[in-house]
Amino acid sequence: MRSTFAVLGVIAVTCIGCGSHTVSSPGPSSTVAGPGTKSASSAPAADADLSGSAQPWSADVSGAAKSDRSDAILKTLTNLGGWGNGNVLQTDFAISIFNADSGTPRMDVVGLEDYCGGGPDCDSVPTKMPVPEGANIEGSQDLSCDISGDTEGQGDCHLLVADRDEQKLYELYQANQSGDSMTTQAMFIWDLSKSYPENLRGDQCTSADAAGFPISAMTPTADEVASGTVNHALRFILPNDRMKADVYVHPATHAGGPENLAPDAPPYGVRFRLKPDFDESGYSDSEKVILKALKTHGMLLSDGGEIALTFADDRNSTAKWADLGIEAQSFNDIGVDQFEVVELGEEIPLTYDCVRNP
Repeated sequence: MRSTFAVLGVIAVTCIGCGSHTVSSPGPSSTVAGPGTKSASSAPAADADLSGSAQPWSADVSGAAKSDRSDAILKTLTNLGGWGNGNVLQTDFAISIFNADSGTPRMDVVGLEDYCGGGPDCDSVPTKMPVPEGANIEGSQDLSCDISGDTEGQGDCHLLVADRDEQKLYELYQANQSGDSMTTQAMFIWDLSKSYPENLRGDQCTSADAAGFPISAMTPTADEVASGTVNHALRFILPNDRMKADVYVHPATHAGGPENLAPDAPPYGVRFRLKPDFDESGYSDSEKVILKALKTHGMLLSDGGEIALTFADDRNSTAKWADLGIEAQSFNDIGVDQFEVVELGEEIPLTYDCVRNP
């Protein structure tokens, strides 16, 4: 039977890709911690390289064959208008990823009414999760967030924390602090001490990202780029009317309301790889780190919205995007025709009937 969480999967759990958010400018920002507390900015920002386990999003596809549908899919996307936001490969810096360890304070997490729509997609609450002092929810300066969407930049209200000691990612959708607890509409815990299969947490199952992916694991941080390597695919976003309706492909396990009926519209989960001969000569060394990731790991279609790329807010990282010379418009000139489609598997009909993997 179709879970009521299907409604969330279609119109709610769409992450940054809701597209109505203001694009945050990269650059220094701060969160003031209370007296005697340790600011979240004192720890390096989380990145995807939390374990040695192979993951679908960290696969090296530089040598993978081009899909026989690649030209048709890219032509269709081009004819539909290309990337969102005026067909520019723009970057959004609105979301923070926080780092935790065994010494990070734990906070109680409780579900809102109709938590997860009554479906099996989410992890069980009440539970506890690490929340660093000074952490903030997406769109907010602290742990309060307006999940109604009436406040500009809020609504999705993601809270993303990576615990390196546990090798777990904690990702909350529509989070908001209430007293000493954190309330949420949906919570997802990723165990990166294991290798996930091609269908991740389970077919037809959503996550804090509409495609069923871990947001943190595919969102570059300034510290990653400063280190010289981004060892994972990037998440990318398209308007709903440019994505193929009613299907997804692995490694996606879900889709958040794609609308296009064209047979070769790009489906949720499609992997685009930057062409190996793409000319990097006009880019800075830091920008070339991103270009190398796009050539090596590609980018996976993860959500619906207008701003194509998502990089982490640098408020809690040592490196700063401004110092690295990376800004919202750094990759604007890269067109759809500079990519090719790889790793395109069988299209899976979308039912929203989540079946969790053990």
